[in-house]
Amino acid sequence: MAEHKHGTMDTRVQEKTFEGFIKVTVRSVMVILVLVVLMALFNA
Repeated sequence: MAEHKHGTMDTRVQEKTFEGFIKVTVRSVMVILVLVVLMALFNA
């Protein structure tokens, strides 16, 4: 098995994916909250 030195793995792709996931999650939550507020205002 190959030797692995701690802290040498390239994690740029994983960090970019995680950043995208967080952006989508935050935007989705904001849209849901706006929809809930609008539903409450219009007695849906």
